Amino acid sequence: MGRYRIRVATGAWLFAGSHNSVQLWLVGACGEAELQLQLRPARGQEEEFDRDVPKDLGPLQFVKLRKHHSLVDDAWFCDLITVRGPGACEEAAFPCYRWVQGQGELSLPEGTARLAGDNALDVFQKHREKELKERQKLYCWDTWKEGLPLTIAAGCQDDLPPNMRFHEDKRLDFEWALKAGALEMVLKRVYTLLSSWNRPEDFDQIFWGQKSALAEKVHQCWRDDELFGYQFLNGANPMLLRRSTSLPCRLVLPPGLEALGAQLERELQNGSLFEADFILLDGIPANVIRGEKQYLAAPLVLLRMTPNGKLLPVVIQIQPPSPSTPTPQLFLPSDPPFAWLLAKAWVRNADFQLHQLQYHLLNTHLVAEVIAVATMRRLPGLHPVFKLLIPHIRYTMEINTRARSQLISEGGIFDKAVSTGGGGHVQLLRRAMAQLTYRSLCPPDDLADRGLLGIPSALYAHDALRLWGITARYVEGIVHLFYHRDDIVRGDPELQAWCQEITEVGLCQAQDRGFPVSFQSRKQLCHFLTMCVFTCTAQHGAINQGQACLQMTITWHLGRRQPDMVPLGHHKEKYFSSPKAKAVLNQFQTDLESLEREITARNEQLDLPYDYLKPSRIENSVTI
Repeated sequence: MGRYRIRVATGAWLFAGSHNSVQLWLVGACGEAELQLQLRPARGQEEEFDRDVPKDLGPLQFVKLRKHHSLVDDAWFCDLITVRGPGACEEAAFPCYRWVQGQGELSLPEGTARLAGDNALDVFQKHREKELKERQKLYCWDTWKEGLPLTIAAGCQDDLPPNMRFHEDKRLDFEWALKAGALEMVLKRVYTLLSSWNRPEDFDQIFWGQKSALAEKVHQCWRDDELFGYQFLNGANPMLLRRSTSLPCRLVLPPGLEALGAQLERELQNGSLFEADFILLDGIPANVIRGEKQYLAAPLVLLRMTPNGKLLPVVIQIQPPSPSTPTPQLFLPSDPPFAWLLAKAWVRNADFQLHQLQYHLLNTHLVAEVIAVATMRRLPGLHPVFKLLIPHIRYTMEINTRARSQLISEGGIFDKAVSTGGGGHVQLLRRAMAQLTYRSLCPPDDLADRGLLGIPSALYAHDALRLWGITARYVEGIVHLFYHRDDIVRGDPELQAWCQEITEVGLCQAQDRGFPVSFQSRKQLCHFLTMCVFTCTAQHGAINQGQACLQMTITWHLGRRQPDMVPLGHHKEKYFSSPKAKAVLNQFQTDLESLEREITARNEQLDLPYDYLKPSRIENSVTI
């Protein structure tokens, strides 16, 4: 006879507990035993029991659960079960972190991460095969729009698998904030209904409500060329700017601007000429809102870097040359103030379109969803890569499903309020998809391709590279625990199927844009996993947080800090049970805290702090 101590932890959010009773069995290599207890798990509680078992079960392999109900199936969110057996044996952990529903039997394997080839005990291999077969029925691909990444098959959030849904606390906050934002828009509309706007200062009439210190700074300086240039380096969308290697072919200088041409050539030779080209917007049909035709520009901006690191605009072209306008008008800082201001406003409008659709929706949200769906379909819970990635796909399927049904759907917010709505946004996304390369998702490659390395005033670039390096060390630490040689990577069928599913299925045959269809080495695997984690965390943080500074209620809502936010690397779920894997995560957290101190100290010396990539402000997954 042996005595076992069992701890059962329940989730801490609303409705995580259950009034139904739960039955438990312990399964070991030498047999199994039903525990004579009937749990009624309570929200946020850890319950502990000691039970005698008449025979030695050997090394524990599974804990089995069955929830009983009579009239009402009261779902239970089980966090973790731990068991300590007779003698001085180590405590065994059985991670769950999911909803327990119905009356079926749920088997939780002991939490040690294992590759498919590591299973000396056939029971684990059978378990992972059964788990994947069930998941592939539950998590199915769907096509939202042809030519775009595949998505989870769900018409609305209620169609999602329960474990991908918002927890109740998150759902209530999300829906309350939307209603509060809508009310703010109505109040501002009523407030301005009887007044006319004749001067830029009249915008102050709607500059109230939710705002930040940075928004106040933008409010004060939005007409300044210095802030206009700064935003290309460190604003909400730092992804378009690149160092010029030649004068853009679309730039046609009319007679009389020879001095400008000479200046541009000098800046080009000095390596101080930069460009932001919005050509992706050329020919995209503009929306019609409340019967009024909207307009879209496809600007080109050339900027120069001053010796003290300021980026200043030199010339703006609103539209590219066309047969009807072979020499489009150019706007210069020396133009009348309102003409120059209007040109910059068209640039900001175009930047909003690409920021929201290409760099935010496509390059973070939709890519993260492909990673999430492929992970659930191809990697069993025992796989170390699943354990590495699962904290970084929390809530992603629901926030994207809500976006497709409320934000970018027919009749959604984009159609009602944005100039690319009404179908233009889908065309723009398709164009952006053709430019989505593997290198563009990896900051060391992307920043090198855009010529932005080594610029002291490029704060996004600096912080992104530091975070990429810290994330890469974390990923390598985990990968090297389980893949000791390259041939083990090549011989992992689950891993290879996961890679192929992302590139060939989710990203629609993206191998011609540099995405791998297989992994041949540990280095290649680590680079890809770093991209996955970085995209789902830091990159989304950099692109998303800037929205909080835009004085639009919907973008503030999308960019604000969430009440249940989990900072990067600080998830509470204990998916890995080995001390070595836990040590790797602890080092990741230490490295992030060190970077946090560095950024804080640097920002204290800056007139305009750059906070978007502070680790404490980066969400652990795409949740908003």
